[in-house]
Amino acid sequence: MQSNLDGKGPPHVAIIMDGNGRWARARGLPRSAGHRAGVAAARRVVEAAPPLGISALTLFAFSSDNWQRPTAEVGALMGLLERYVRDELCQLVESGIRLTVIGRRSRLPNGLIHSISAAEIASAAGNRLDLRIAIDYSSRDAIADAARRWPFAHPPSRAAFSRLLAPPRLGVQTDVDLLIRSGGEKRLSDFLLWEAAYAELHFVDTLWPDFGAEELRMAIADFSRRERRFGGLSADGGRASGAAMHQPGTSI
Repeated sequence: MQSNLDGKGPPHVAIIMDGNGRWARARGLPRSAGHRAGVAAARRVVEAAPPLGISALTLFAFSSDNWQRPTAEVGALMGLLERYVRDELCQLVESGIRLTVIGRRSRLPNGLIHSISAAEIASAAGNRLDLRIAIDYSSRDAIADAARRWPFAHPPSRAAFSRLLAPPRLGVQTDVDLLIRSGGEKRLSDFLLWEAAYAELHFVDTLWPDFGAEELRMAIADFSRRERRFGGLSADGGRASGAAMHQPGTSI
């Protein structure tokens, strides 16, 4: 489905929050300190999103491949995620933010699972921002699982398959309009591959703990200068300006 921007910011922004470890290492700190600083950055971005016209924000917090990291680091990350979900809940509810976690839950610690369930129930009425946090998430696994669950002999339509991919509480997993990756790397890392099929990609060198409202505004400003054609022709029949087609620098 195509998103109608109506001159506003991108409705669905997804962010690969990269660079916590490098941020900590540059300061002679343990990686856990970088992850704690990354939680603060996530808080800043969540607060900044609704005024910028964002109605859905998906944050990549922990990939299925991240289980390969040292046990101590994984444990620290799980503890941070549990505290974030628990400690931010009241503020999220007061701010009209609905929290949903996407990804596999069976491998998560029980405390985190219970905190997620409680937060999803408590924030269900929020209509100012859909905040989706991806934990133990793999897009390829999600696509394969959706394909296994299709009950009919005939192939699903794109819309039907999108519904299969969506968490039950969302009903449908909306397409990503703008995908941002911090930390200087330029890859998708198995994140929302189906939903980001026509997303605009924005890569920044800023490490995630240093990312904030201004960086988000800059990404949206870059997004607003692009022309999204979804496989069709530009408004001038294919002679779109360089600013509309491609911005030089870190964005592609």
